[in-house]
Amino acid sequence: MLDPTIRNVRFKKVLIDSGSALNILFVGALTELGLIKDDLIPVDSPFWGIVPGRASQPLGKITLLVQFGTTDHFRTNYMNFFMVDFNTTYHAILGQPALVKFMVVPHYVYMVLKILTEQGILTPCADISSAYDCE
Repeated sequence: MLDPTIRNVRFKKVLIDSGSALNILFVGALTELGLIKDDLIPVDSPFWGIVPGRASQPLGKITLLVQFGTTDHFRTNYMNFFMVDFNTTYHAILGQPALVKFMVVPHYVYMVLKILTEQGILTPCADISSAYDCE
């Protein structure tokens, strides 16, 4: 659980999942971002893995600016997200595409990420209390 800034909104419930092949944004975050469903690009390809044994149809996809860090030490990249209409406690799931784009080195034992920036190494740490709250 990390708290990146997505489209100038800081989200505290973002799951980093290196086993996921997609970046997923949940529909509950749509209004917080000031977006509507018409802002999404239609997608007709379902994906598997969230609901066991069933395909899931995204509402659409969207490209948004994601930032890790603070205003003086940060890294930003545009990320593609699939918007899904699931009822979860998370705002988003950042999967392998995000880890590759940010060139992240995850350290699961310490629950931190290492991200190379122009200012040096950025080390976002997980918020364990938020993770327990979502559980």
